[in-house]
Amino acid sequence: MDSNVEQDMIRELSQRKNNLIMELKNYSENTKAGKEVGGMTTSATTEVDGIQMGIIPANTQLQTSLQVTTETENMPSHVQLLINTTNNTVIKSVMIFAEGIFNGESHVIHPPPSNISSALSVPIFPPKDVPIDLHVKTFVGHKNSTQYHVFELSRQLPRFTLYIHAPPNTPKPASFVTFPVNERINRVVMWLNQNFLLDEEISADTELDLKLLALRTGSPLFFHMVPGTVTIHCDDIDLVGDIVQAVGASLNIENLTSTAVYPAFIEELREVLVKVDEFHAVRQKLTAEMADHSNIIRSLVVRAEDARLMNDMNSMKQSYLKLYDLNRDLINGYNIRCNNHSELLTCLKVVNQAIQKAGRLRVGRPKTQVITSCRNAIKQNDVEKLFKIIESGGS
Repeated sequence: MDSNVEQDMIRELSQRKNNLIMELKNYSENTKAGKEVGGMTTSATTEVDGIQMGIIPANTQLQTSLQVTTETENMPSHVQLLINTTNNTVIKSVMIFAEGIFNGESHVIHPPPSNISSALSVPIFPPKDVPIDLHVKTFVGHKNSTQYHVFELSRQLPRFTLYIHAPPNTPKPASFVTFPVNERINRVVMWLNQNFLLDEEISADTELDLKLLALRTGSPLFFHMVPGTVTIHCDDIDLVGDIVQAVGASLNIENLTSTAVYPAFIEELREVLVKVDEFHAVRQKLTAEMADHSNIIRSLVVRAEDARLMNDMNSMKQSYLKLYDLNRDLINGYNIRCNNHSELLTCLKVVNQAIQKAGRLRVGRPKTQVITSCRNAIKQNDVEKLFKIIESGGS
């Protein structure tokens, strides 16, 4: 083993040893102070020492709750993580570890000494609708403590957090998806309560009618269910696709078909397909022009060479001037083709994303069938068939 590696290992082990010795010393001092504070020989001095060493009541507990907060002038919509103790102890600092919501996957809150109290709120901004595990470490003690107890706990943010009950006069979205579910309404209600962070639990027996508002996009979300059928009204097709996939996974539905009515989405896709046809037409025209220029260039090169051999400098000069103009036209045409190709790829990417969104409105085999049938319809250049597949899921 290399000597430098050995020295690094020895240095690391020595540092770990010193840290463990210091930690053991702190435990011993805390235990001693706790016995003095709780024993018969209690005095003002031992009480002060106990507070400084972080001695807290044995029944101290840490309580947490999650609350959705709407947008304000200074802060966008977010989830508040509320942390508080059950007595007069204070929270010195909070460390939160989570993937995907913090830079570096961690966040530290260290309030100034003047604002230290037994309660602390932490704003959390989920970037998308996915369940997130929060690992929280809280430093609890007294205001004059120099050592603190560390409480560790875990909380999970539900998949759909930034949603609130919609105002009474919220209009129903024109777009919707309907699919069959052979489950009791109570089980779907249980899924909603587990996956949505709402201020009160949902309850329903024979019919479910839930009206929500997505704070992230401002889109209304109406969830309606009668025995055997679920209908979701929402103009955000991505959100509906996430809900359909989550329902299928939670209820163990292997194959789920649906009927989707999205007029605005279909109209946007129609406009993109028109652009794709235009880009294809421009590409064919540019290719034909390039072929014509290539034939003319070959002819001019031959004529210029003949003029050179015949010592006809004027003809040769005219031929090369024409070649220069044609070469410039070819370069301009190439730039136009590159821009046209980039825009064409962008439109084709949008079309592919639209097909994937339509597929996510189904689960299992129907999802695969919709994606395959849509691609076949595009190859056949049958736009109306494509729209029919997106709506009904059939080929």
